[in-house]
Amino acid sequence: MENVHHLISIPLLVVYISILLGNGMLLFLIKDDHNLHEPMYYFLAMLAATDLGVTVTTMPTVLGVLWLNHREIGHGVCFSQAYFIHTLSIVESGVLLAMAYDRFIAIRNPLRYSTILTNGRIMKIGMGVLTRAGLSIMPIIIRLHWFPYCRSHILSHAFCLHQDVIKLACADITFNRLYPIVVVFAMVLLDFLIIFFSYILILKTVIGIASGEERAKALNTCVSHICCILVFYVTVVGLTFIHRFGKHVPRVVHITMSYIYFLFPPFMNPVIYSIKTKQIQSGIIRLFSLPHSRA
Repeated sequence: MENVHHLISIPLLVVYISILLGNGMLLFLIKDDHNLHEPMYYFLAMLAATDLGVTVTTMPTVLGVLWLNHREIGHGVCFSQAYFIHTLSIVESGVLLAMAYDRFIAIRNPLRYSTILTNGRIMKIGMGVLTRAGLSIMPIIIRLHWFPYCRSHILSHAFCLHQDVIKLACADITFNRLYPIVVVFAMVLLDFLIIFFSYILILKTVIGIASGEERAKALNTCVSHICCILVFYVTVVGLTFIHRFGKHVPRVVHITMSYIYFLFPPFMNPVIYSIKTKQIQSGIIRLFSLPHSRA
């Protein structure tokens, strides 16, 4: 595939720049526009920051391989990259859960929405999501530092993933094989189930609203979040299925699924919210019309 590295790098660079601009714009709008200083948009800012973190962590080494043929990465840098990649993936799941909680309170208990989701509580939720993810991933990354590596030091991706690195270790890796499965079931799957059941309760509440216009308005506030949930969890399931059961699947499929997992949600989330959220649309219009109005 080396002869097409430069061709591959062009669409990846376009996607990379789009992710930086899209999520950066969301963060700027939410910070700059006082109309967006609400819990829903604070959680959206967390999602955008997480997406930026995942992309900035992975893409520089990918582009380094494709453009500069830079094929080496130090152990410490590799383990740090793996830590941030996996931590931010757990963070994204936690942020999506927090966003579901926001919609749950907004629709099931609207009169107490502002008193329940105060700025202090939102900050605590964000810190809790980050702490949970960071601590849960730390044990397997610490063990990577202890392992001897006597096999080939060739990774299957242009960035470091835990499941790639442990294949190179010459030690008992049973814990490192089983622990990630526990994390996925105890956190990512549990997050999804809580989100799923919260939306069942939300739907039950919406159906009970007498006014058709109010029902449509309530559902519309959830559409963007539901789309982001599907984008994230469908790619998680696809990547997990390929890694666990795709032993005979061509290597290029593994690599492609990894890129889809790390790039598709950060690329799509700003697009979804820009299309489906009127407040974000209004903010974008004001942002780009500002120079003309000054002129």
